[in-house]
Order: sequence, then C-alpha cells, then structure tokens
Amino acid sequence: MEISANYILAIETSCDETSAAVVSFDRQIRSNVVLSQDLIHAPFGGVVPELASRQHLKTILPVVEEALRRSELKLQDIAAFAVTQGPGLIGSLLVGVCFAKALAYYYHRPLIGIDHLQAHIESVFLSHRDIPFPSLALIVSGGHTSLFYLPERLKYRLLGRTRDDAAGEALDKVAKFLGLGYPGGPIIERLAEGGFARAFAFAIPRMKDNSLDFSFSGLKTAALKLIKDEEITASHAQLKDFLASFESAIVESLLFNLSQALSIYKAEAILLCGGVARNRRLRSCFLELGKEKGVKAYLPLPEYCTDNAAMVGALAAEIIRLNKPIASPLDLDAYARFKPD
Repeated sequence: MEISANYILAIETSCDETSAAVVSFDRQIRSNVVLSQDLIHAPFGGVVPELASRQHLKTILPVVEEALRRSELKLQDIAAFAVTQGPGLIGSLLVGVCFAKALAYYYHRPLIGIDHLQAHIESVFLSHRDIPFPSLALIVSGGHTSLFYLPERLKYRLLGRTRDDAAGEALDKVAKFLGLGYPGGPIIERLAEGGFARAFAFAIPRMKDNSLDFSFSGLKTAALKLIKDEEITASHAQLKDFLASFESAIVESLLFNLSQALSIYKAEAILLCGGVARNRRLRSCFLELGKEKGVKAYLPLPEYCTDNAAMVGALAAEIIRLNKPIASPLDLDAYARFKPD
C-alpha cells in the first residue's frame, strides 16, 4: 500500500474514555478506537478523577497502537498529532497531552491542541459537510451543557452554559439514587421507554436574569424529593412513568434555551452534539424543533456523540486546511475549564 504523509493521529483523554484515531487531511476516518472505563466507575455511580487518570496511563499506549494497527499505518507515516487539551478532568487531560507532546517532539511533527467542546461540535460536521452558517450548537453531555453561536467555520461564541449540574450528570445522579446503575443516561432512556411523560410534574428552570444559561440542580433535587415522597424504587409500579417524566423535563429545559436563542440570533441551522445527543427522545424533539422554527437541524452519528478521537482529528484536519496558526508542541498545556477565544 502506498503511503502519503497526510494523516493525523488524534488522542482524546478528557474524562473517562481513552481514545485514539487516525484521520486523513481530507477528514476520512481510518480508525477510531474508544476504550470505556464504565465498569471501573460503576461502583461509585460516577467518574472518580484519580481512577480515570490512572486508567488512562495504563491504556493509552495499547489504544494508540490499536488505532495505528487498524489504519495500517505506523508512527513514521503520521504527518501531525492532535490532542484534546481541555476542558475536562485535569489529570486525565495531562495523560493525553504529555503522551502527544512526546510523540510530536520525537518525530518532529506539529501538535495541534483541540478544545473538547469544539471537537464535539465538529462531530456533527463528520456526517454533514455542508452545514449552513450562522448556526447554533447545543452540546449536552455528562460534564458539559453549553450553547454556542457559530457565525462561520471555526468561529465559536459561547451563549450559555450550565451553572451547576450538566444534563447528563443530573441523569446519572437520579439513576444512582435509585440504584439503577451507571452510566445513568442510557439506563434511564431504556427504562423510560413507553412511559407516560406527564405522569409527574417538573417545573422547567428559568434564569431570572433572562440569560441562556442552564441549571439542572433544581430538577435533580425535585426528582430526589419525589422519589422519597412517593417511595419510588427500582421495582415501583410507576418507575417507567417517573423516569419518562424526568427525562422529558431535561429535554424540555434544553430545547427551551435553544428555542430562546433562535428568537434572538439569526441562524440557518441548529446542531446537537455530546454524549446525551444519543438519547432518542432528545434527538426526536430536536428535529421537531427545527421543523417548527423553519431551520435545518443536524445530528451526529451515535458513535460520534460520546467522547472520541475521530472528532478531535477531524477538527485538527480543518484547522490545517484553513491554515490556522499552530503553537509549538512544547508550549501546549492542558486546561480544566472552558477558555473563550
């Protein structure tokens, strides 16, 4: 096989998935390996940062080797490296960043630092090349709930973020309280299927300052109070209805802010991404909102919703294509919280 040096090796370790991917400069995914830590964190009902970073140390080399094996390439064939540098768990991020810096330094290749939230937005472009601008992007995951305005390609303006729990985090905590397992979002989705979503009333949070920020701690607290008051358990007769009602409230809260943003900002399209974007109720309601508002609605493929290195590599390829500045590998550092441009 003839090899041309136009491939990127991308690494993602922002939370509890160790992932590596090989992506060509024209954004073709040659491989995308994702190793989950769900079984490690399940006994605790959530991600334990120290355990996550230790596991990344154990698995990053074999994950990278597997990504190269599937792509039928060697490190010498890689033209550039890319790595998620933040936001996320700082210990986890440092494992990926230090590993990528070492590779870039040894092979004398450029290293492209990638913002995790921007990479999630890029996951939508992996499936849809001709998304019109300006656009609005809603990111929903276990660690992040954010709303961005995209006036053009690779331009991001933060409009709103969660002030407390992320949407996925609220789902995980309710599932943990009921003893349903971890991660809670997919479990709640499965158990809520066919439930009556109006059986239990939840007040949808609204910001007093009329901002586009999100808040899910109130919904979580209301759910925990209902669980206690109604003595809801994993075997309760109305468990399905309760979970459907809670899931519906989360979706309604997310799309309310997106709808408000559409009334303020001119947008030709709306994008949904992040781990919770796999949720069928959210995907269906999101598409309905697009029809209602007369804008095009775009979703990523389910396999690109959760944390993965393919979206990191795809964003790096776009940065290269548009000749965006790339810092020296030794200057790259990790950051735990979102850094506005």
